[in-house]
Amino acid sequence: MNPFIKSWQRLNIFIDTQNVYHSARNLYDAKVDFGKLVNLLTSGRNLINAFAYVVQSELTQRELDFFEALIKNGIRLRAKELLVYPDGTKKADWDVGIAVDVVKFSELVDVVVLVTGDGDFLPLVEYLQNKGKQVEIAGFAATTSIKLKEAADFYYDLGEFKKMILI
Repeated sequence: MNPFIKSWQRLNIFIDTQNVYHSARNLYDAKVDFGKLVNLLTSGRNLINAFAYVVQSELTQRELDFFEALIKNGIRLRAKELLVYPDGTKKADWDVGIAVDVVKFSELVDVVVLVTGDGDFLPLVEYLQNKGKQVEIAGFAATTSIKLKEAADFYYDLGEFKKMILI
């Protein structure tokens, strides 16, 4: 497990929900129990906030149940609507929104946990480390950027915890 964990640490967790959801589905044909994931990553530390970034499409009952489950697990929901362009292409990118929130909410914590495999977050990791923050990355090894893994102060391969966090 993570040798850098200290019980006095305050942390925020930022979940790139689409990234993790699709990785779990494509790799294991399973869903993530985000409540269990947050508990795993907290590991006895002081969780200040856990945010999940989601995309709303048609607001089906299944989608609403998923959002409600996140909220019931104490995860703060950040939602944006799926953009559909006239040519039929769809866009649902949260990268900038996640990065802004991470910077905004990092001042009062010791540790930032990014749950993503997206290598676009590498400059954010480096920025946080230069500000003295411990940065942990959690993602599935097969879908996580190698450079992102290397840059992290600690990397959680969620595949190693699949029995704990996958449904």
